[in-house]
Amino acid sequence: MTQPPAPPPSDQRPQSAFLRVCWFILAICSFALAIIGVILPGMPTTVFVLISAWAAARSSPRFHQWLMNHRIFGPSLHNWQNGRLVNRQAKWTALVSMSVCAVLLLWLAPHFWISLVAISCMLCVLLWLWSRPEPPTQKSEP
Repeated sequence: MTQPPAPPPSDQRPQSAFLRVCWFILAICSFALAIIGVILPGMPTTVFVLISAWAAARSSPRFHQWLMNHRIFGPSLHNWQNGRLVNRQAKWTALVSMSVCAVLLLWLAPHFWISLVAISCMLCVLLWLWSRPEPPTQKSEP
């Protein structure tokens, strides 16, 4: 008498075609927002790339591999998957772009409280971001 096959682990359950399409739409939309974030100051990029990779892993192995092997986004995704690591350059880039956005908000927002709320949110994100560990640096041999 043989045992029935064990069910797949909870994170690898078979998904319906409809659910895979929903995950794929989320992956594409998140990636589009990440691209907009590259151009538009104050719009986050990294969080949308992370969401895109997460959704792509559930819907499109091809798109997921493309993201993971991308020359710009791939290293950050690998760092995040290997211990929630954020490199120092990404931290400084976030700090500079959020600072520029804060100055623009203070200058252009119609009400001071709008600037205060937005800057407070950015400050919380920066504090969290700088609390993340950094990947080890590669030392070159002489």
